[in-house]
Amino acid sequence: MAMTYDVAIIGAGAAGMMAAFTAGRRGRSVIVLDHAKAPGEKIRISGGGRCNFTNIHAGPKNYLSENPHFAKSALARYTPADFISLVDRHKIAWHEKTLGQLFCDDSAKDIIRMLLEEMRAAHVELRLSCEISEVSKNLDGFGLQTSEGPVRARNLVVACGGKSIPKMGATGFAYRIAEQFGLSVTETRPALVPLTLEPNLLSSLSELSGVAVEADIAHGKTHFREAMLFTHRGLSGPAILQISSYWREGDEIVLSLEPNRDFVEILKSAKRENGRQQVQTVLSQHLPKRLAQYLAETHRLERPLADLSDKALVALAAQISAWRLKPAGSEGYRTAEVTLGGVETRHLDSRTLQAREVPGLFFIGECVDVTGWLGGFNFQWAWASGHAVGESL
Repeated sequence: MAMTYDVAIIGAGAAGMMAAFTAGRRGRSVIVLDHAKAPGEKIRISGGGRCNFTNIHAGPKNYLSENPHFAKSALARYTPADFISLVDRHKIAWHEKTLGQLFCDDSAKDIIRMLLEEMRAAHVELRLSCEISEVSKNLDGFGLQTSEGPVRARNLVVACGGKSIPKMGATGFAYRIAEQFGLSVTETRPALVPLTLEPNLLSSLSELSGVAVEADIAHGKTHFREAMLFTHRGLSGPAILQISSYWREGDEIVLSLEPNRDFVEILKSAKRENGRQQVQTVLSQHLPKRLAQYLAETHRLERPLADLSDKALVALAAQISAWRLKPAGSEGYRTAEVTLGGVETRHLDSRTLQAREVPGLFFIGECVDVTGWLGGFNFQWAWASGHAVGESL
C-alpha cells in the first residue's frame, strides 16, 4: 500500500527542508526523502563548520543565470532579514564577517537543528537513507518507488542539489528527473572552486604554496577583491573561488596583488630614500616575504635599488598590479562549493518554481540555473526558492 501525501520532496538540504516546513505550516501533508544518512550535510560543513547562512546584501546582482531576472521574485519575497528573524526566534547566536556574510557563533549544526525543529512542528515526515529508483506521473500526481516502499504525492518538489562534492552524496539525479519530464538543463560545471595551473607554471610557483595575499582578481570586466591563496595545485581563496564561476578553459585571469598600494611609487621612493636597499626588502614590507622573494628573483632584481633602472622597477610593479595567468582547469566537483547551471529557468514559473508544462512538479535550490556568489548567497537562494514553493503548495 502506497503512502500518500500532498507533497513529496526529494532532498533534505537547505531548500528542501525550507520548502517542507513552509508547506507543512499551511496544513499540507509533507514527506522529505533523502538517500543520505543525515539531513543538511552541506549545511554542516559550510563556513568552516559555522554555516555562512545568508548575506545581508543578497540581491539578483549576486547570481549567475541565463535569465538574470528569474531569481528576483523569490528573493524579493523571502529576504535575508526574514531568515535572520527565524534564526533569532531559535536563539541562535550569529555574527557578521566581511562583505555582509553572516555566520553562526557556535556551529552549523544549530541551523540544521532549527530546520528540523520547524519540520517537526509542521508535522513533516523525514525519511533518510531512502533510495529512489523510479519517478513517474499519474492522474493523481506522482509516484515514487523507494527503498522503503512506494510513495504517492499530489506534488513533487525536486531539491536534491547539483553535482558538487560527490563524496557527500551529490549526484545529477535532479537533472535526470528534469529531462525525464521534458525540461532541458543548461551546461553544468563546477563553480566556487579552486583553479589549477599547468605543471611548468605550478613548478615555478611551488615555493609560494601556502602564501595568502589580498588581491583583486579579474576576468574580463568582472573582478573580485578578497584574499587569494597559492596552493600546491594552483590558486584558491575567496577571490579565486568567486572568479571561477566566470572563468572558462583557455581564458586568462589578471591578478592585482595588494591593489590599494602603488608599487611604482613605493619602489621609486625607496630608491630615492635609500638606494642600498634590496628590492626584496622593500617588497616584503607590503607583501608576504616568500612572495617578495619570488618576484625579485623571477625579475632578476637581486641587487640594490640604486643599481636598477626605473624601467625595471616599473616592469616589476606592473606584474604585481596586473599579473596575467592562464589556469589549466579547476579542481572539479570534488571541491566545488556549488554547481553552475542547471534546470533551464524558461521551463519554470519564477513565482512558484513550478514546471510550466508539468503541473505539480517543482525544482528549487542548487539544481536550478541560479548560482550565487561566495558568501551566503547560495543559502539565501535555497531559503527563498524553498519558501516560494512552500507558499504555493
